[in-house]
Amino acid sequence: MSIGFSVYREKMIQNQLIGRGISDKRVLDAMMKVERHRFVDEALQPRAYNDCALPIGYGQTISQPYIVALTLENLKLKGDEKVLEIGTGSGYQTALLAELSGSVFSIERISQLASQARNRLDELGYINVAIRVSDGTLGWKEFAPFDAIVVSAASKKIPERLLEQLSISGKLIIPIGGSFGQKLKIFENENNKIEEKTICNCIFVPLISEKNS
Repeated sequence: MSIGFSVYREKMIQNQLIGRGISDKRVLDAMMKVERHRFVDEALQPRAYNDCALPIGYGQTISQPYIVALTLENLKLKGDEKVLEIGTGSGYQTALLAELSGSVFSIERISQLASQARNRLDELGYINVAIRVSDGTLGWKEFAPFDAIVVSAASKKIPERLLEQLSISGKLIIPIGGSFGQKLKIFENENNKIEEKTICNCIFVPLISEKNS
């Protein structure tokens, strides 16, 4: 079974990622190493390497592999960064961030998903990941500033607390827009001046703040 999944993962890398312009070797190596099928229910494992998002319960999804790779490539992680992730979900992107950075602080709103992700990451040996159940729009002030912040849910505007917790030269990636489509944007802190760039169009589940839920 694992050999078969390895073949599917290689096809994902070649067709969905390299074939669509992903070229960062560290990102490609990480996505070859992290087994996406380990992060979905057993019934969905045959579809784990398809070019699509998949449900993980509680109205949430594991993102399309290409979007994950595109996000990681734009972060340009070198290996020693401190990263904040908003939306742990299944833990798949968390594992990739753990491969690519020094430490990952991940926030999940839904306690059941946080617990499941923690168990998976522990089984896989990721000791450089901290997870807590909280309102992601508030960030994780105790460990700020962060070299990179990744938001895996769409917001109509950037949560100000997240910008405040971005380090000098840090990068924040977040989908901005409404329910029917967003733009994946990257905001870079250049000497306390925020530079904005659009990466691509996308569709994510909404970012929910506890004060507005």
